[in-house]
Amino acid sequence: MAAAVPPAPGPDMFEEIVMAEHRFHGEGYQEGYAEGCHVGAAEGRRYGSLHGAKMGSEIGSYLGFALTWQCLLCKCTDDKNSKKIKALDSLIGMIQKFPYEDPTYEKLQEDLEKIRGKFKQMKINMDEQRRNIKRTDNWKSVYSF
Repeated sequence: MAAAVPPAPGPDMFEEIVMAEHRFHGEGYQEGYAEGCHVGAAEGRRYGSLHGAKMGSEIGSYLGFALTWQCLLCKCTDDKNSKKIKALDSLIGMIQKFPYEDPTYEKLQEDLEKIRGKFKQMKINMDEQRRNIKRTDNWKSVYSF
């Protein structure tokens, strides 16, 4: 008769208890990582939407400013105004070339700063233009569409 072979030792009950902390740490890390990814993506979408809307509103106001002054200056034809119209055309062109749909565009902030600078320059010139028009008492005919 063959000798009975003792059964293979099963999982050690004490080893499971000792290793429970390590196992739970790993499981907790995986759950936390998954939850963090989900919450981070949602927060990133909210942040992007908010700041994208602000940027769009800012650029839209610049475009409205430029188009309005372009329309007003078309009625006055002299060398000073033709230079201002060219500068307004340049600002409008910069705005139209701005990559609204591409948030990964590398020069987004750089191009936005250029547009802001051009707008500030044009705002100073147009404030001077507005004061000159008001002084000539011809402003009612210039500001009517």
